[in-house]
Amino acid sequence: MAITAAAVKELREKTGVGMMECKTALQEANGDMEKAIDVLRKKGASKAAKKVGRATNEGLIFSYIHAGGKLGAIVEIACETDFVANTDQFQALGHDIAMHVAAAAPEVVKREQVSTVDLEKESEIFKVQALNEGKPAQIVEKIVAGRLEKYYKEVVLLEQPYVKDPERNIADLVNETIASLGENMSIVRFQRFAVGESTTSS
Repeated sequence: MAITAAAVKELREKTGVGMMECKTALQEANGDMEKAIDVLRKKGASKAAKKVGRATNEGLIFSYIHAGGKLGAIVEIACETDFVANTDQFQALGHDIAMHVAAAAPEVVKREQVSTVDLEKESEIFKVQALNEGKPAQIVEKIVAGRLEKYYKEVVLLEQPYVKDPERNIADLVNETIASLGENMSIVRFQRFAVGESTTSS
């Protein structure tokens, strides 16, 4: 069966495993997400996947203020234990994400938090754009879906390319730290501040 890019992306975000490995695992599992995670586990490729679903009741709040004091962000990142919260690696992750939020101005942590109103508005805009570009009506929906994926990368923190390394996104950073430290962790919320602008938070 055909494996969609969206499915590969979802598996990558859940496991921290590379795109090609995720695609191969989904093919082996006939597109079944849970079976694909099992495939990766059996191969020893997915350390982060084993941690998904475990409670994250500890963590820290991180802040970043850009030079000049006119731009900053606060981020809450949760983990399972105080021990991990106090590791240099967890704190580096928090600092990097706070800095990224200040620079990239995301609107929400994950795509499920994008409002239905905003999605409908963007979908309608993309549809009109496609029709105005003379695209055939039968492929307009596919074009809209593709442009919505790009929209998610612009506004969803976990899906944004990391400002210091655009080859990875923020979900990759989190999953790499999960795999390294052996605990589940998650970005709970953030708030961005810029002098003269309204705040962006989630």
